[in-house]
Amino acid sequence: MIGTHTAQLRLLTRRRKREPGAAGCAMAVMGKASSPGRTKTRLVPPLSAADAARLNTAFLQDIIGNLLHAGREMPIAPHVAFGPAGSEAFFRACLPANLPLIDCSLPNFGDCLDLAITSQLQRGHAAACVLNADSPTLPTRVLIQAARALEGAEDCVVIGPSTDGGYYLLGVKRAHRRLFEDIEWSTPRVFDQTRQRAAELDLRVTVLEEWYDVDDAAGLQRLRTDLAADDLGASDGIYPAPNTRAALTHLTCPAPGVSIDAARAPADR
Repeated sequence: MIGTHTAQLRLLTRRRKREPGAAGCAMAVMGKASSPGRTKTRLVPPLSAADAARLNTAFLQDIIGNLLHAGREMPIAPHVAFGPAGSEAFFRACLPANLPLIDCSLPNFGDCLDLAITSQLQRGHAAACVLNADSPTLPTRVLIQAARALEGAEDCVVIGPSTDGGYYLLGVKRAHRRLFEDIEWSTPRVFDQTRQRAAELDLRVTVLEEWYDVDDAAGLQRLRTDLAADDLGASDGIYPAPNTRAALTHLTCPAPGVSIDAARAPADR
């Protein structure tokens, strides 16, 4: 069943289509269809496989909602670069029905990113970004800053570094396959290696503020702490992530301040 928050996303999408300059900056969320045992597996434990998949869906809904909010200030066109192949029905069911989908079911992650960038540019957008699906609280201002940095005719790269040494966003004016080659994916070297590739291409680099991914138990604990705050978003402007916040209330996972190690069963330690 499509929830209230998804209905709100669809309303925002209809409003967004009436705004001028819709072809400006495309941003594709690198999304994986929710499936227990195959989605957000690094969150198991402390979550169950079913809860981890449920949280993945909430993340996707909130990230698209964040993009639509950013689109009120800048011409941002949300997309989803999805996998696995054949999972379109999942995204149509939980996200706005008219959201553009890009099948990026390729074995190599760098190839997936390159395909997502190329596909968006081929659809007529002046700039294209790839955005991870692990940062539901990313401040809306960061998405707006990325789109602004990609305005103008000069070719450039915009990168949003994540606290684990990777990046949560990468944007360009033109496709550059080299940006995704010889990268040690899923290591703390991804951000630095990507900057090296940009230097090889003689591209100006704009670095956005650092943000965190929720892809392990420590990230999950930080997420819960952020979304439990009474003054949600008042201090650092985090996106309130309503779907994620609602999902967290139904999950069995450590409360803020509880040691992750203490929350694990003895067999998991």
